[in-house]
Amino acid sequence: MKIQILGTGCSKCKLLEQHAREAATELGIQAEFEKVQEVEDIMAFGVLMTPALAIDNEVKAVGRVLTKDQIKALLS
Repeated sequence: MKIQILGTGCSKCKLLEQHAREAATELGIQAEFEKVQEVEDIMAFGVLMTPALAIDNEVKAVGRVLTKDQIKALLS
């Protein structure tokens, strides 16, 4: 499984990544994490607001920081 954090590195992006890592760990999921920080790459996902979360190249949330529990629901 690949979990991608789309954002330029702001505090919200870092918090989203932290929540995603914690969610994956708690569920016992082995995931590859990727930070997508280049604007062109983010736009290639069709994302215009960050932070955004993508799982296996499919955007799941845009423009907000999901809670750990929300991410766990997406991963389950």
